[in-house]
Amino acid sequence: MTSLKVAVIGTGGIFKAFYWPLIQENKEIKLQALCDINPSKAQAYADEAEVPVYGDFYELLEQQKEIDAIFICTPNLYHSEYAIAALNAGIHVFSEKPDAVSVAEALKMKEAAERNGRHLMVMRNNRYRPEAKWLKQVSQSGYFGELYAGRCGWIRRRGIPGKGGWFTTKELSGGGPLIDLGVHMIDLAVWIMGNPKPVTVSGATYCKFANSELADSVHSQFGESQSEGHFDVEDLANGYIRFDNGATLQIEFSWASNIEQERSFVELRGTQAGFSLDGNELKVFSELQGALTNTQPLLPPGKGGHPANLEHFIDVLLRETAPDFTPSQGVDMIKILEAIYESARLGREVTL
Repeated sequence: MTSLKVAVIGTGGIFKAFYWPLIQENKEIKLQALCDINPSKAQAYADEAEVPVYGDFYELLEQQKEIDAIFICTPNLYHSEYAIAALNAGIHVFSEKPDAVSVAEALKMKEAAERNGRHLMVMRNNRYRPEAKWLKQVSQSGYFGELYAGRCGWIRRRGIPGKGGWFTTKELSGGGPLIDLGVHMIDLAVWIMGNPKPVTVSGATYCKFANSELADSVHSQFGESQSEGHFDVEDLANGYIRFDNGATLQIEFSWASNIEQERSFVELRGTQAGFSLDGNELKVFSELQGALTNTQPLLPPGKGGHPANLEHFIDVLLRETAPDFTPSQGVDMIKILEAIYESARLGREVTL
């Protein structure tokens, strides 16, 4: 295979920001079709690419027989349904996060990929940041020693995406900032720690800003707001995760809370050194010759985020590169998120 014939389902903000530029710039990608529940949204892109538009994903699968891979950019509820259908049709799948809205659906996705011998990858764009790749290498070298505790989060002052639309409608999204933002930072922390298995969680959720119209985050532009829509998800979640190797991780995610400013961060503590990654500011804390040291690595800039993650998927399919994400990691992620929501509902710790 020298090029990748792809179709895309969902042509909203994520598609416009990341997938459309890739399709335009990467000569190894050959767009075959676009699909959106509202076909008019996709028409301008389709006209430029000279490909057909479908309003029904299953019609696309029926008519487009030479597709190698599907990019899924739909609301969360549909990730698993469309991924499973594509995998069963012998098509590789790259989906936006989260993997699914339930553990049961994530397991079905994993089983479909294994049964059909196809690759299933889900967006983990933060792994491809220069700071993250460096931290992973340093962790694997043993420099930090045992990474045994830490905390991570993504907290916004006012940054509710698509208020009243699918982001804030639990049936479509599966939840609020925990499932929207939690995938990013929890995955980054657990990945750097070496992917230990989660065993118990404890969490709480709150919804205090459903009536607020203020916004100070660029990220609030994602999704389409609807003045008469739903808001039945949390706007803040926090919790605590225990892993099978004894490590623990505190978490906090919010779309809205009274804090100074928006932050995304991962902090991990090791027996020999620890680090703080706050936004793009990376600091490493250790000791040298009897003195405590704080250092800031000077890393060269590099392509990261969505573009690098998508290009890795292309490398996996065209050049047989080993995938750095496995469906089992996706199942573990959804286990964590689902259990946090259950813990919040029950008011107690939950065993996975």
